[in-house]
Amino acid sequence: MTGPSEDPRDLDRQNPEGEIAARARAYRNWGRWGEDDRLGTLNLIDAAKRVEAAGLVREGIVVSLSQPFDTDGPQTGWRRRTNPVHTMTDTGTDAERGNQGFPHGIGGADDVIAMPLQCSTQWDGLGHIFDHGDAWNGRRAGDVVTSDGDLVTGIEHTRTAFVTRGVLLDVARHLRPETGELEDGYAISAADLDATIAAQGPSSAVGRGDIVVVRTGRYTRARREGWNGYAGGPAAGLSLTTAGWLHRTQIAGIATDTWGFEVRPNEFDVPSFQPLHQVVIPNIGLSIGEMWDLDELAETCRRLGRYDFFLAAPTLPITGAVGSPVNPVAVL
Repeated sequence: MTGPSEDPRDLDRQNPEGEIAARARAYRNWGRWGEDDRLGTLNLIDAAKRVEAAGLVREGIVVSLSQPFDTDGPQTGWRRRTNPVHTMTDTGTDAERGNQGFPHGIGGADDVIAMPLQCSTQWDGLGHIFDHGDAWNGRRAGDVVTSDGDLVTGIEHTRTAFVTRGVLLDVARHLRPETGELEDGYAISAADLDATIAAQGPSSAVGRGDIVVVRTGRYTRARREGWNGYAGGPAAGLSLTTAGWLHRTQIAGIATDTWGFEVRPNEFDVPSFQPLHQVVIPNIGLSIGEMWDLDELAETCRRLGRYDFFLAAPTLPITGAVGSPVNPVAVL
């Protein structure tokens, strides 16, 4: 195999700059879908792929892959990321007291929510991460995202894109069958992903235009023991060395049950921060989903003996946003 090593043991743990740059150069998709592209690898989802995905609906089972959006969420305020603040502006009490000003006894309730767009289950947009000042497709970051928002790759452009075949890779259950949970800091390799596919069988084969969801078990533990650093703390996740796998499989997107998608702490002995993000978003053009709830899906897939499904995970068309909350739905 040519290109950077896909064995995490081969990483130069003193040289994140070099390891990141090697993979950015090797797997860069700039220009692949034209100079004006706004979708990146979502271009790999076509009508035939969606027809294929629709054929996976056999039992009519619907599973939500979203964590709750409420004040008990995982956020700690890092970089102004807080949990949702939900406020009622009209209530049943107002209706009972007849002080809403409506005729013939009708009453109602209204509410408002304030929250960061990436506080719970979400997609990272292509304007979310830059590499040395470059955004997706080689544009300069300052020309893409300004105080007016993402002027080029705003999340609104993906509002119909995230509908395709989904594939669950329950890496935690394959590697740790006794617990179904990977330990914090475990770097999932390309070999681990391939081994999970082999163990789960043909329904988990991954190909062009698929969205892959990887279960580590980190959210399972958070629900059992409390958040305990779920947001930004240690977690299993994808190794930087999976960049080649993510590129050659031609998947359209990937999501995990963790806060940050990639392994934390990151795989270097010197300061580093989310190096796989730096490769896959601005260079490969790959959309990343984070903080997905994959537990019910994993149980359902095990019971049915198949690991692919129809996935609908549309973004909210928030003009100029660099991310979006989402309620992904798997239909089997």
